[in-house]
Amino acid sequence: MQRIDGAKVAPGGYKAMLGLEAYLHECGLEILLLHLIKLRASQINGCAYCIDMHWKDARSVGDSEQRLYSLDAWRESPYYSERERAALAWTEAVTLITDGHAPDQVYEEVRRHFSEKELADLTLAVATINAWNRLAIASRTEPGTYQPAKQHELKKSA
Repeated sequence: MQRIDGAKVAPGGYKAMLGLEAYLHECGLEILLLHLIKLRASQINGCAYCIDMHWKDARSVGDSEQRLYSLDAWRESPYYSERERAALAWTEAVTLITDGHAPDQVYEEVRRHFSEKELADLTLAVATINAWNRLAIASRTEPGTYQPAKQHELKKSA
């Protein structure tokens, strides 16, 4: 059972978070990449609501079930590009920040695949999904109810 509806009782904070999401969807990073990193961070954090949401979002924009099923074993799976692998490693490093403080080796690898602006945006995306995960987990937001936007709505917002 949901503990609190933060969007209802603290709408300004949620509006600010949605502003970050709007920026991220317009920043130039690939939409599939954004969904992958959001799903991976949500897996690490154990956020059932966000896992459900980002799985559905990734499928709605054409990502394959095979890639999504294999995401928690992305290092051993052949389904991801080098750019995606670098982003996933960075996502894990930033999400698990107390475990190594985003190691230089991971940073150097992600820099090979992302411009400085892209890396700033990627880091902002990881920080944002980690914040959403914490809000959903603390609120006990129930998974299963989320429905992705229709394709024509996605095209308008992209």
